[in-house]
Amino acid sequence: MELRVLRYFLTVAREENITAAAQALHMTQPTLSKQLMELEDELGTKLFERGKRRIVLTEAGEFLRRHAQEIVDLADKTQSAFFSRGEAVLGDVFIGCGETEGMRVLIAAMKRMNAVWPDVRFHLYSGNDEDVAERLDKGLVDFGLFVGRTNFEKYDCLRLPVTDTWGLIVRSDHPLAKKGAVTPEDLRGLPLLCSRQSLERGELSGWLGYDPGALHIVSTHNLVGNAVRMVQEGLGCAIAIDGLIEPQRTDVVFLPFAPRMTAELTLAWKKYQKFSRPAEVFLHFLQEEIRTGNR
Repeated sequence: MELRVLRYFLTVAREENITAAAQALHMTQPTLSKQLMELEDELGTKLFERGKRRIVLTEAGEFLRRHAQEIVDLADKTQSAFFSRGEAVLGDVFIGCGETEGMRVLIAAMKRMNAVWPDVRFHLYSGNDEDVAERLDKGLVDFGLFVGRTNFEKYDCLRLPVTDTWGLIVRSDHPLAKKGAVTPEDLRGLPLLCSRQSLERGELSGWLGYDPGALHIVSTHNLVGNAVRMVQEGLGCAIAIDGLIEPQRTDVVFLPFAPRMTAELTLAWKKYQKFSRPAEVFLHFLQEEIRTGNR
């Protein structure tokens, strides 16, 4: 498989239409169709179900899309590293991160770096800690920002000087909304929406003081965006960290846990990692941001 053809395949998968994909790639439709048929012949399987107006990936096509995207991302990252080997700092920095207010520290370092080296581009990949760790281990990102408990044995780490606060997102008309905080007893019997990683890591166990299995978990999620929508529709209340609700929202509110429960934020990278020049310089700017406290 050629990298060029994988890019063609990903474009078609995104556009779901051969004509639209050919236009985006600045090539003719027959040429693109021929490349895709040759790819299917090479792999010995059908990648698309072709309809009149759109094409849909087969199971094999979905499998290839996941791995093709990783291959293309890694190729782009490797190429960027070679482009950035000179004295001038230019190229790309790749960061995996979750939804956290701690990103403000990284963003401040990005801003300072960009003011000095405007040709550096930052690429963020959002996901939970499991998603971030997978991209970090595969070399698809330079750094991963982790929230809470994580095994860092195979990583080098930098602890951020901020923490996230755990609490509960409820509708503004919920009986708990008038309380200033939520206690472990308040959670008993409530329909709850909870992140998978907080359940798997037992982050709530110590704070609750009773078996988390007694909680009424209605749904789990990896990112909180859809959980907030479920709260809006009255499906339940979402266990989450603070700072994820837009300030202008009035239909939902965040209530911190009492006693207070916090999560540490850690930037990690693979041990013995050979950074590209932009990634190396970014780490320097981040360390300086933390040292001076200019956040």
